[in-house]
Amino acid sequence: MIDISIIIVNYNTKQLLADTIQSVIDTVGQITYEIIVVDNASSDGSIEMIKKQYPKVNLIENKDNLGFPKANNIGIKQAGGRYVLLLNSDTKVLDNCIQKCLEYMDGNIEAGAIGCKLLLTSGKLDHACKRGFPTPEASLYYILKLHKLFPHSKKFGEYTLNYLPIDEINEVDALTGAFMMVRKKVIDKAGLLDETFFMYGEDLDWCFRIKEAGYKVIYYPEAVTIHYKGGSSKRKRYKTIYEFHRAMYIFYNKHYRDKYNFIITGIVFVSITVKMTLAFIINFFKLG
Repeated sequence: MIDISIIIVNYNTKQLLADTIQSVIDTVGQITYEIIVVDNASSDGSIEMIKKQYPKVNLIENKDNLGFPKANNIGIKQAGGRYVLLLNSDTKVLDNCIQKCLEYMDGNIEAGAIGCKLLLTSGKLDHACKRGFPTPEASLYYILKLHKLFPHSKKFGEYTLNYLPIDEINEVDALTGAFMMVRKKVIDKAGLLDETFFMYGEDLDWCFRIKEAGYKVIYYPEAVTIHYKGGSSKRKRYKTIYEFHRAMYIFYNKHYRDKYNFIITGIVFVSITVKMTLAFIINFFKLG
């Protein structure tokens, strides 16, 4: 059995994808690995590029855009590694990042999933790489920006975990699917990604279930990856905004609805709807 299966879901990110694959090849170190690219019906030449430049990559061509979790699940089902790494097609893996994470996992059997320090091109931390779960209370503190007013508060930083040093190894609630390494045995126990989600929220849900299965989720900053993202001033696709907020509904319904009364649930649903409406309006006036 090989050490790790690296799964990259792609949708029209040809050059970024090529850079991501090359960064893996250049930095993976001495471990044995396979790269599985699951393409969601790209039309930008991604498929042709992979076949020409990276013929050893296991390429799976979907006929439609099936979304992030479903495409990842297709790759996971074909994975032959002891570990599975979900890796975004807009990342650049730095030296020995993957090997460092794998070595930590081999030495800490209680860890079910691990994520590295994910840096934006600005050099700032992509805070999605270490998060708490978005309970109603944690979400309220986040919306009110209390985590910024009281940056050392565990209570107000319950979702962002900004009180934790970014260079310190810690157990956290959740990682981001942009870089998440999971034991294959843990996947067998916790299950695959939930395909009810389309492109957001599935990573939070997976971490939730991994912890429910009795494993730790680890933020490991000794390994580093760069995460490229679109500029905030650019207009987003309306489907992206819709799926982002739909994921909030799904996650709450699945994990919290039975734990809170109907008043809290009503407030949560109204808040998500208002937030989504404002996001549509703001997006309309952004630069194209």
